[in-house]
Amino acid sequence: MAHSHQHGHSHGNFEENRQGNKKGLLIALIITTLIMLLEFFGGLFTNSLALLADAGHMLSDASSLFLSLIAIWFASKKVSKKKTYGFYRFEILAALFNGVTLFVITGFILIEAYERFIEPPPVASGTMMIIASIGLMANLLSAWFLMRNGDVKENVNLRSAYLHVIGDALGSLGAIAAGTVMLVSDWYLADPLISVFVSLLILKSAWGIVKQSVHILMEGTPQAIETDVLKKELLKIDGVIDVHDLHIWTITSGLDILSCHLKIQDDCDEQLILKTSTKFIQQNYHIDHTTIQLEKSGFQHGELKV
Repeated sequence: MAHSHQHGHSHGNFEENRQGNKKGLLIALIITTLIMLLEFFGGLFTNSLALLADAGHMLSDASSLFLSLIAIWFASKKVSKKKTYGFYRFEILAALFNGVTLFVITGFILIEAYERFIEPPPVASGTMMIIASIGLMANLLSAWFLMRNGDVKENVNLRSAYLHVIGDALGSLGAIAAGTVMLVSDWYLADPLISVFVSLLILKSAWGIVKQSVHILMEGTPQAIETDVLKKELLKIDGVIDVHDLHIWTITSGLDILSCHLKIQDDCDEQLILKTSTKFIQQNYHIDHTTIQLEKSGFQHGELKV
């Protein structure tokens, strides 16, 4: 029986991506905080729910960006005897928290919108549109910095922060649309109506983040990997008779781990099979951290629970 524990060689790229994520988050945090203050006081001045809703969402954005930054810093702490996988999971916890806060804030917006549907107050639509336009430009700028410097596609922590910013951009766009309608027709129901529409869009994004974060925390298989296909490919390796106890999970975005047992023929070269299977997994599935246990006919283990 042979056993292999392989560390990846792309650690440099992994850390380089994290530095880019950190830079993008910091710039977006500064922009978001400044515009949040502008929209909050602007919403009070113009009596616009759409603007106050956007400011409230921006507060959650600033918090989520800050939390995502803290998560990256926390995850960079060294591995300890008690935390053998380090603190990378803190990023996933931050993403989950960010997703949940989107639900909470949307709930407050919908309650306020309901009250305004019953008795819509007048809104200073011209001023509201000017402030919302500034907010929209700031949100788009923040989103651009996050996309340019960070990995908003694969990193769930950064994507949760990015979706907060995109949600803000939608909120600002909605406030501009509502302001235009009210300026032309004095139809003040447009303000809460747009708020509800934006809230539903935000909820859709929030659900995706919460779902993915919970999937990772439950040790789910990475979305892009089909375990049945991987198993069939490993069985094609000369000398491999069976593949079992196959587990693939994610520690944090960009850091997947695999472990499995390979039953092999007695006359096979164990080291060759180990090298071939490890290389195949690394090249085709981009998993650098693998643990493979090789078993011959003389070795039998009991039934495994998972």
